[in-house]
Amino acid sequence: MRAYILAFPEKRWESYLTPLNGGSLVKIVEQRLRMTKRIDKVYTIIRKGQLKRFSLHVSNPVGVEAKNKIEALYKALPASGELLLVEGNMPLIMPFLVNYLSTLFLDSDSEALIPSWSDGRLEVTHAFYDAKALKSALETCLAENEKKLSCIKEYLDYETVSIEELAKRNPKITLSFFKVKSSFDLRFAEETLKKIERGEI
Repeated sequence: MRAYILAFPEKRWESYLTPLNGGSLVKIVEQRLRMTKRIDKVYTIIRKGQLKRFSLHVSNPVGVEAKNKIEALYKALPASGELLLVEGNMPLIMPFLVNYLSTLFLDSDSEALIPSWSDGRLEVTHAFYDAKALKSALETCLAENEKKLSCIKEYLDYETVSIEELAKRNPKITLSFFKVKSSFDLRFAEETLKKIERGEI
């Protein structure tokens, strides 16, 4: 199964090459995905002009010309197969959770499996998809001139899995959804990764 890391900046603060733990933010995300059992290839979707920079950090950068994340995904994703979509600022993604969610997805008949919070928020960039269905949803989003990636949920037949319910069994699960958006977040991610390396988490 393939994983796609979305490292396509739209906002000024989105810097996926920010140094972290001896590497970079996006490099750590790729490394943690490679620790999973079912992901055999990881691709990173980036802006076309950044191929040289990103090739120093990730194995398979895919450069695309696009106006936003929706268009970038539409252009970069394959026409078929199953995939995991992750954002490049989620360095604490838990391999064991990815393994578990992949099993749930493959056992389901839905076009997507999307983790959800109790307030209704969906983690569309920590989810498994049927590539054909996702591309169709992205195409509709583009046709409707949608601006937010969360629009894909409107055009997919998806199942959800409760993050809070999973966290009752293992509190570490919530770390998997942590996104680095500030220097404070970066410090927290670095400290947490060190604890994981020491076996404290």
